[in-house]
Amino acid sequence: MSIDDCRVIELPKISDPRGNLTFIEGETHVPYDIKRVYYLYDVPGGAERGGHAHKNLHQLMIAMSGSFDVVLDDGKRRRSVHLNRSYLGLYVPTMIWRELNNFSSGAVCMVLASEKYDEADYYRDYDEFCEVVRDADSFS
Repeated sequence: MSIDDCRVIELPKISDPRGNLTFIEGETHVPYDIKRVYYLYDVPGGAERGGHAHKNLHQLMIAMSGSFDVVLDDGKRRRSVHLNRSYLGLYVPTMIWRELNNFSSGAVCMVLASEKYDEADYYRDYDEFCEVVRDADSFS
């Protein structure tokens, strides 16, 4: 995988003077069945979240309220994506290191995950992640 595989997905938005509605269907709006939903909130100013990669898990990250940045890293290149609309989601496939930072006051990040929580699915050490990426590249 590379950061080129990460993309912003525009979700359906039904506009109404009484308030807008957006919906998400697994395997329709995201390329996987949704098995877990969680959200980050009350993130203190200056704090960072993430700081890991997943071996098998895919995610869609959405700024439900406020804004934040997602730094994507495939072991070779990095790029940052700013999320600030509740009808836009950032798709992050497997083997992408992600860091979330620059949270605005009151920001809420909802994550739709392809798998249930499994600690064995995580790379939490950046150097180990980069080593695995280098090894995989040497076999391709």
